[in-house]
Amino acid sequence: MPERSGATPSASAWSASPFQVVAAAVSREIALYRIHQKDGAGDDRETEMTASYETIKTRLDGNVLSATFNAPPMNLLGPEVVRDLVVLLEELSHPTAPRVVIFDSADADFFFPHVDMTKVPEYTAEAAKAGGPGDASLGMLFRKLSQLPAVTIAKLRGRARGAGSEFLLACDMRFASRENAVLGQPEVGIGAPPGAGAIQHLTRLLGRGRALEAVLTSSDFDADLAERYGWVNRAVPDAELDEFVAGIAARMSGFPRDALISAKSAINAISLPAPAEVRADAALFQQLVRGEGVQRRTAELFKQGFQTRGATELALGDALGDLKAVD
Repeated sequence: MPERSGATPSASAWSASPFQVVAAAVSREIALYRIHQKDGAGDDRETEMTASYETIKTRLDGNVLSATFNAPPMNLLGPEVVRDLVVLLEELSHPTAPRVVIFDSADADFFFPHVDMTKVPEYTAEAAKAGGPGDASLGMLFRKLSQLPAVTIAKLRGRARGAGSEFLLACDMRFASRENAVLGQPEVGIGAPPGAGAIQHLTRLLGRGRALEAVLTSSDFDADLAERYGWVNRAVPDAELDEFVAGIAARMSGFPRDALISAKSAINAISLPAPAEVRADAALFQQLVRGEGVQRRTAELFKQGFQTRGATELALGDALGDLKAVD
């Protein structure tokens, strides 16, 4: 959705119907795509990925790219992962890039448990490389993910909390292992609001009451509850998840690219938050995450094994509920 300017709308703009507004947005997206296509190969063939990544393993199968995150010891969203994401999203923005992308994790317990709380300035600086200093946030980086001229699918096994959940929310579709998927937004329990898209996406997907429950309780949600609330598209038995996601990706990869892009752009124009809203959430998070309250609560969590493989991270929702109450 285009960011609002301070200009006074013309009479014709005020009279435009919602359909006309969406149609104009889609037309702009398709026009930009075709301009880029003329600058590139000029055909509809997918090209090989050329970049190399420290934390992402990619595999191209026809028109479907699999991108597997592997950042030991537990896939924290830190500067190395963000650096790779910036490069990958740039490659995927080209018109001859694969038309369907599946994101998953090499770690069965942790997809993205959350950001690396010891490296907030470092990963923020890496995110800025995608859009400049004015957009130095994961929220704006993830917005680029939502706007890619490709269909993005998150295949979830393990824990995706905080910015990990927000990465999934920025993808076009989310399919979760029924037995082995956990989602959560732990930020409020730590002392700051979510800042990379959760407030915007969860309110639109879940509705006000359930979004408040997810954000304000900082609780863990299993796959069945996440499916019922609308956090994920479907919870699928773990033994069937790979085949299911591969099948839906292969199906869409055979459809005309223009149709995929125009349909996605139309839905984006209706459903994505404006850049100003994303920036505002990011600014508030970045302000409060450096505060004394967050420092005290994360210090207590680190004493319990925060950011290490163990009971605290496996059941972070419970650990947050057990922290000493504060004023």
